[in-house]
Amino acid sequence: MTSPAPLRILGRASSINVRKVLWTCHEVGARYLREDWGSGFRATDTPDFLAMNPNGQIPVVQVGDGFLWESNTICRYLASSFGRPDLLPNDPWERAQIEKWMDWQATELNGAWRYAFLALVRDDPACADPDQIEASIRDWNREMGILEQHLSHTAGFVGGGVFSLADIVLGLSVNRWFMTPMERPDYPAVTSYYDRLSQRPAFIEHGRNGVP
Repeated sequence: MTSPAPLRILGRASSINVRKVLWTCHEVGARYLREDWGSGFRATDTPDFLAMNPNGQIPVVQVGDGFLWESNTICRYLASSFGRPDLLPNDPWERAQIEKWMDWQATELNGAWRYAFLALVRDDPACADPDQIEASIRDWNREMGILEQHLSHTAGFVGGGVFSLADIVLGLSVNRWFMTPMERPDYPAVTSYYDRLSQRPAFIEHGRNGVP
């Protein structure tokens, strides 16, 4: 059921997981008020925040008196509560085709890029081992190769010919892949997909941080 009041979104706008939620809000027409929490802003390890999300991570969305965490779950909730079966189908089989790619993004793909991204973009001193950076880049490119093969056989989007939640969560990951200073294979299907997503105003605003 759609809440008449704006959603309360806790999390800094530069977070890839917060941006998933903001992009989804844009697509479904959800009103929201966002508050800056996380690195550089309000701390997420306080008792008050941990009462909302015991993991101490952003984003958190408040709906009425309840709280949701895990960005992909929040996106699913938004698509369902705003009645958008084009983003997340009602049919169990069709829905699973979208959700498997959402889960792949959150597990296999995220796990591959984490070390390289923290080293090359965040300059994290805990991620300075050249061998591990190289291994993470190799794993990241391999996982993106899986997406390349899939997209080369679809009708434009991850789920086929219709834009879906899978494209929101994977679109942000694709943007991260292109923006990280490293060597990448030539993946024409991924490049075309990125160009196609870039035709959506919400992707420019939230997926690419306003950079066309």
